[in-house]
Amino acid sequence: MNTEIKINKRGRKKSENRETKINKERSKFFVDLGKDKAVLESIITIIREANYRAYGREITFKDLATYAIPKLTAKDLERIQETTLSDMERVQKLLDEHNQKNSTSLSMGEFLIKKMNILKEGKDGK
Repeated sequence: MNTEIKINKRGRKKSENRETKINKERSKFFVDLGKDKAVLESIITIIREANYRAYGREITFKDLATYAIPKLTAKDLERIQETTLSDMERVQKLLDEHNQKNSTSLSMGEFLIKKMNILKEGKDGK
C-alpha cells in the first residue's frame, strides 16, 4: 500500500496573497522607536513643547495620536502604504499598473527592458 505524506511548510508562500487580519478587540498598541532615533527625537520635542504650559494635565503620546489619527487623509494613507513597499514590490506595482493601463500582459523582464530602454541585440538591426 502506497501512502503519501503531505508535509506542510510553515510561513507564507511566495505566491500567496497576504491577508491582514485585524483584532478589533485590541486595546493597546506598542510603538518601538528604538531604531528610528530621528522620529523619536521629533516626538519627544513635540511632547516637550506641548507640555510647556502652566495648567492642565501632562500631554502624552496617546493624546498626540488620538488627535492626529482622525486627521489622516486618504492621500496620507497612500503615502504611508508606499513607504512600506520593498523595491521589488514597487517595480511589481508599476508593472501591474502599466499592464492594466495599456491592456498588455508584459512579463517583469519585458517591462524592465521597455522602461530602462535596453535594446536586445539583433532587434534594432545592429
